[in-house]
Amino acid sequence: MTEAATSATPTDQGIIMYGADWCGDCRRAKAVLDREGTSYTYVDLVATPEAAEQAQAISGRPNIPVIVFPDGSHMVEPTNKELLAKLAN
Repeated sequence: MTEAATSATPTDQGIIMYGADWCGDCRRAKAVLDREGTSYTYVDLVATPEAAEQAQAISGRPNIPVIVFPDGSHMVEPTNKELLAKLAN
């Protein structure tokens, strides 16, 4: 996992996850990505609160985590099953 804030397009960065450590769904999604050995960039919305606007612009809502994939698709608050299915693609 790489922790960074980014203004680059998601397809330039691989998988990007916008989240916060206080968020249970974010911790769960990070655990899935880590357990699967998936490389991703983590944007900590506590450390970089201005990135919350970017996450909301992508998803159209304020919920987190927002996970953006190289194909430009995104998921908001995915279940473990949904996230694993997307990673398998």
